[in-house]
Amino acid sequence: MSFLCSWLLFAMVWWLIAFAHGDLAPGEAAAVPCITSIHSFSSAFLFSIEVQVTIGFGGRMVTEECPLAILILIVQNIVGLMINAIMLGCIFMKTAQAHRRAETLIFSKHAVIALRHSRLCFMLRVGDLRKSMIISATIHMQVVRKTTSPEGEVVPLHQLDIPMENGVGGNNIFLVAPLIIYHVIDAKSPLYDLAPCDLHHHHDLEIVVILEGVVETTGITTQARTSYLADEILWGQRFVPIVSEEDGRYSVDYSKFGNTIKVPTPLCTARQLDEDPSLLDILTLARGSLRKRSMAMAKAKAKFSISPDSLS
Repeated sequence: MSFLCSWLLFAMVWWLIAFAHGDLAPGEAAAVPCITSIHSFSSAFLFSIEVQVTIGFGGRMVTEECPLAILILIVQNIVGLMINAIMLGCIFMKTAQAHRRAETLIFSKHAVIALRHSRLCFMLRVGDLRKSMIISATIHMQVVRKTTSPEGEVVPLHQLDIPMENGVGGNNIFLVAPLIIYHVIDAKSPLYDLAPCDLHHHHDLEIVVILEGVVETTGITTQARTSYLADEILWGQRFVPIVSEEDGRYSVDYSKFGNTIKVPTPLCTARQLDEDPSLLDILTLARGSLRKRSMAMAKAKAKFSISPDSLS
């Protein structure tokens, strides 16, 4: 329709130029017409197509008689090039389907809170199912919660940015393999006063995660989003390893992408942990006693095992 409308529009312009110059009057045509071989609207429409798509059959052409016709010729060529560029861009963007690429960027079903480097951390796992990489990938995280200002104003969707720690620095990530993105819960964190009991009845808490990058094959920006409600955050658990090395090559087991295991974690807020560091010492002693107990049970099983030779 874009091409057809432009052809019809300029066909009308060419017909008006020929009519104004007297090229259409039978027996009274000018000695030198503005456009040769223009006798009706049909011939003007054919000339419009020849100009815009540069066919040039040779029977019709613009002469030096009318400067206005030369100007219209230049305008139609520019309009034709613009339509070609716009239509090509629209078709390319439609066939690229950036939203399909975003479907291959996956997040873990649950987020976890556990100790890392003796600090409570909020962690999630992100991965890419395709071999083609996401260029300039960045990740952002925000806490959305209902708050009340000191003046009594209720803000139903108060958004706070959360700094992420990914080992690379800043919000940029190199998504060559599944990564565990974590946020250190410190005094500047909105989760500083979050306790394990709050995860069961804190209905106003939601953590939104946004991953954005450029598709390597098409150069189009894509974006994948997810969010974690309070009941989707697991306290005292961490993600199981899924990247292994076999024969000098790394392999990823995506069947365990969202699997977690329980780990010893203080059942207190990050504020209470900073105010009383002895909670970490108690946790270390408890962890050591559990390790000794498991070793003792293993030795007991080995001591009372029955050998096959004793049964003969």
